[in-house]
Amino acid sequence: MKFYKVVLAAFIGTLIALLITFFVKVGVVSSMISNLSKTETESSASLKPNSVLYMKLDYAIPDRTTDNPFNGINFSTMESQDMTGLNDILRNIEQAKTDANIKGIYLELSSIPTSTATLQELRDKLIEFKESGKFIVAYGENYSQSAYYMASVADKIFLNPEGMLDLHGMASQVTFYKHLLDKLDIEMQIVRGPNNRFKSAVEPYFLDKMSEANREQMEKLLGTVWGQILTGISQSRNISVEQLNQIADNLETIFNADKALEYGLVDELYYKDQVLEELKGLTGSNKSINAISNAKYAKSYKDKNASKNEVAVIYATGQIFDGKGNEENIYSENLSKVIRKAREDDNVKVVVLRVNSPGGSAVASAIIGRELDLTKEVKPVIVSMGDYAASGGYWISANANYIFADPTTLTGSIGVFGTFPNMQGFLNDKIGLTFDVAKTNENADFGRITQPLTEFQYAKLQENVVQTYDQFTSRVAQGRGLRQTYVDSIGQGRVWAGADAIGLGLVDQLGDMEDAIAYAAQTANLGSDYKVTEWPKQKDFFARLMESMDGSDKLDAAMKQRLGGYYDYMQGLENLQKNTGIQARMPFDMVIE
Repeated sequence: MKFYKVVLAAFIGTLIALLITFFVKVGVVSSMISNLSKTETESSASLKPNSVLYMKLDYAIPDRTTDNPFNGINFSTMESQDMTGLNDILRNIEQAKTDANIKGIYLELSSIPTSTATLQELRDKLIEFKESGKFIVAYGENYSQSAYYMASVADKIFLNPEGMLDLHGMASQVTFYKHLLDKLDIEMQIVRGPNNRFKSAVEPYFLDKMSEANREQMEKLLGTVWGQILTGISQSRNISVEQLNQIADNLETIFNADKALEYGLVDELYYKDQVLEELKGLTGSNKSINAISNAKYAKSYKDKNASKNEVAVIYATGQIFDGKGNEENIYSENLSKVIRKAREDDNVKVVVLRVNSPGGSAVASAIIGRELDLTKEVKPVIVSMGDYAASGGYWISANANYIFADPTTLTGSIGVFGTFPNMQGFLNDKIGLTFDVAKTNENADFGRITQPLTEFQYAKLQENVVQTYDQFTSRVAQGRGLRQTYVDSIGQGRVWAGADAIGLGLVDQLGDMEDAIAYAAQTANLGSDYKVTEWPKQKDFFARLMESMDGSDKLDAAMKQRLGGYYDYMQGLENLQKNTGIQARMPFDMVIE
């Protein structure tokens, strides 16, 4: 009898828990629906005359605004942060140029954890906005180097009197795992071709510092990116590149706001209340400032273009993996299906592939490349490169009709490698596990992490890597109209900045996504009779909400917030076990700042 009571109690307890969970979820959904409706109502009514478009760009700006209901939520305070994507920010700036209700743009900047290529696209668009005669004002309690590069385009730059302006030059830090793996008795078995001396993605596993080849490519890359930043600041602030380098070398402005004012890097040392008074003067307001965020402004106007001719912008963002997966990365089956749908859609006249990827699986890259090749046979394919279009990211780009890159896009990295962990020592000696196997054939146990590769297995993998590299260089040669021997000479895993890649024949033109879209419409002979559609179609609100309730999205977002800059190191450790097999990708843990 006691047993049945326990079972009954457990059953009732479980049922109550399920009911509570259900009603909590219903409550969350209802609350979010209410907030969403309220936000949409407010956004449509919040744009008033003499308004200011307010941009607080203190997050890693994605290529595309996501519909994920938990995106941008700070799980410590449960407050929502504006996480508008590059696509909507660019559209907002374009709309604001001719919007009679928008008097100017207010940039509140401190640190922008985003790659230079994305900053470049935004900065170029802001320069274009200034041609309208409307103002841009920037304020920062402090300015990181990236934030100041963005702020330097403003008509007036204000810095807090107690703040700092960080201008120190560029450096690239690589995390090396050799000593960690040694301590754990884990061997990363590396397979790479003979002509991949710049393919530095595998170096952290067997070196404790950069190879000379990697240092050479990184110094060239950093020099190009830093030169782009200095040139932009120099032109905007009328300060010579030589003087800017001197300020950076001597750390003149990092701890001294007065020096930033003295050198002309900022216009005034103001507290925020003084900045707000300045904005009131610029908008002609005697009361509060009508400020509208990127997220709300994007909802305040509608695209009324009814054209049936579509320029399909397909987003290829993240690492490249085999099979199916989420929207955070590129999965061969997911993206191939999207490309195929765009190819078969008669309304789609031309495809713009927006690539923002460091690469990944060589097989997945080849699968995606095949779908793009088939698409190119029936309609033009134009590539727009974002922050990265390297290795596998370049593989899928190489055969396009035309390729655009930003000057600071990291591209190339034409090379292949394989990583196969041998954890026998760790499992046997560190935690006391041993293994034995029965098999029918000599290599039936090939690929297990519990034992090292045999000489025969290593030789077969080496053969596969060499063959895959040959396929890669051949694809680039055919797509770009180059000799394969030449592609090999500029390949070998070397990463190039977009500004250098154009001279090498790897890209056709320096330009942003808007340039690529305009060129695509011209190539398809659409004139002005077209509309831009974005692919893949985002899941509806409720589907994204229910997906998010499994906890993974919230956990990942919370981890990013909690770990901050250390999140990249955690990702690097995850890559040790995620990125095995034959890979076409650039270094895992290269941080440029």
